[in-house]
Amino acid sequence: MSRAGSSEPPTDDGSSAPDEPDHPRRESEARGPEGSVGGRGGGVVAGMGGTPYRGVAGTRYGVYAVILAAILLIAFTLHVALSSHKGSTAIRPGTRVPPFAAPYAIGGPAGEVDIAAHANDGLAGRVAACQERGPRILNICQLYERGPVVLALFFQAGSCATVLTEMQRLASEFPQVGFAAVGVKDDVSSTASLVRAKRLTFPVGVDAEGRLGQLYAMVSCPQVTFVYPGGIVQGPSLLNTPSLVTLRARVQELVVASRARGWRPART
Repeated sequence: MSRAGSSEPPTDDGSSAPDEPDHPRRESEARGPEGSVGGRGGGVVAGMGGTPYRGVAGTRYGVYAVILAAILLIAFTLHVALSSHKGSTAIRPGTRVPPFAAPYAIGGPAGEVDIAAHANDGLAGRVAACQERGPRILNICQLYERGPVVLALFFQAGSCATVLTEMQRLASEFPQVGFAAVGVKDDVSSTASLVRAKRLTFPVGVDAEGRLGQLYAMVSCPQVTFVYPGGIVQGPSLLNTPSLVTLRARVQELVVASRARGWRPART
């Protein structure tokens, strides 16, 4: 029996032609009334000028369209996330720095950083951080009660800790400014070794659990915050390793602005 159930025309000798071997038919012969191969939709459809093109659904072009849509969605999501996050990096100027008390890297008491805003503040701490003072405790409240503060949060990766060297050089130029630093997510021994190697004389604390990283919205290393006497953030934090010139200019700006607010350095 021939294809499509129809008889083939007889040959010259009156015999029927042998069945043709199975092979694909031409699109022009096989196109049905719906314009698709075999009359079935969803396959290769005739386009303009009779040129076949593939439909979107179920084809590689449909896959490309889905991939493109996914890429656009991801890009839009990242854009929104980053845009909303830009305004929340570090502590916003004009707000009070969160309280904390951290043990010194050298000779500090055992224990984690106290970030309690008040007594019996759950997991933050039992003692209000501003009240937890003593030998070898870096207390941010105690520092800003004395005068302007330059606080660096850092961890020992790349050139991040270079800021400590620059702060040490400026500490003698601005003796009324409280320079301080805290190693975030660093252990006591490695931070203590760093303090000795750089011969740092200003207080350096340890936050092995990384509590201050979240509390201070730390998104870069180092993060240098400038604080007025009384605990209010003076301006935008430096979110990278500053040059000595840049850091000096920001410290000078902090001193001048603090004086304008009524602060006067204690006489020595």
